[in-house]
Amino acid sequence: MPAPSGPGTRPAFAALLEARWRSADSLLCVGLDPDAARLAPHLRGREQAITEFCCAIVDASAPYACAFKPQVAYFASERAEAQLEAVLQHIRAHHPDVPVILDAKRGDIGSTAVQYAREAFERYDADAVTLSPFMGRDTIEPFLAYPGRGAFLLCRTSNPGGNDLQMLDVGGERLYERIARLAANEWNRNGQLGLVVGATYPQELARVRALAPELPLLVPGIGAQGGDVAATLEAGRTQAGLGLIINSSRAILYASAGDDYAAAAAAAARATRDQINRFRRTR
Repeated sequence: MPAPSGPGTRPAFAALLEARWRSADSLLCVGLDPDAARLAPHLRGREQAITEFCCAIVDASAPYACAFKPQVAYFASERAEAQLEAVLQHIRAHHPDVPVILDAKRGDIGSTAVQYAREAFERYDADAVTLSPFMGRDTIEPFLAYPGRGAFLLCRTSNPGGNDLQMLDVGGERLYERIARLAANEWNRNGQLGLVVGATYPQELARVRALAPELPLLVPGIGAQGGDVAATLEAGRTQAGLGLIINSSRAILYASAGDDYAAAAAAAARATRDQINRFRRTR
C-alpha cells in the first residue's frame, strides 16, 4: 500500500524548518490561539472574524517567525474548523516557506490514530503536529507514515501539573527522560520526531537537550507564562545555535486590544525575535 500523502507537495518539515531558522534569522514560533472574546472591536460579530484576525496576525508576524502554531481547540470550540483551514491555506499561499505545526496533542490507538493523522496532514496539510506519547509507539506510527511530516511529542510540559506524571521514576530515569530517549533513538526511524519542552523548566530542558542533541524542541512558556528567554537559550540550543522553536502566543496576538492589533503584533514579534537573538549569540 502506498504511503499516505497530503494534498500538496512540500519539502520535508525538517528541511523547511532548518531553512526558515536561517533565512528569517529566527527561533520564534507564533502561536495562533484566537479567543473570540479578545478580538479587535471591528471584528466582533463578523462571520469570518477568526479568519480575518489570524490572517492579519500571520501577515504581520511572518517576517519574524520560524513557524506558526495554530491551536486546534481555539478554532473547534467556536465551530470554526473551516476558518482554520482558510488560515492554513492563506499561509500556504502567502508564506509558503514558513512551516505550520498543528497543535492538536492527539494520542490514540489503531484506526483512530490513523484518522487523527489524516486530519492533521490531509485535511489541514500541516507540516507537523503535536502528540501525546502516553499510549506508546503504535499511537505515533500512523503520523510517521506521512513522509517528511513532523511530530512533536509532549515531554516536559510548561504547566505545574506536569510534575504529576512526567517526574515519576521509571526504572532509574524520569518519565520525561524516557520519552526524550525514545524520541531521539528507536522511535525516530526517519528523523521526523521532535519534543515539546517548557521554557518554565530550564534544568529539565537542558537534560532533554543532552539526551536528544539534535532533535528540534518546541518550547512554549515564554511571554505570558513567564519562561526566561536567556535560560531557555542556554539550556536548549544546539551547538549551531539552532534547534529551538520558541513559541509565543498571547503576548503577540493581543499586544493591542484595539484595531491596531496587527501592527502591535508585528512590533511584539520583532521585539521577541530580537530578544531571542541577543541571548542566542551570547555564549
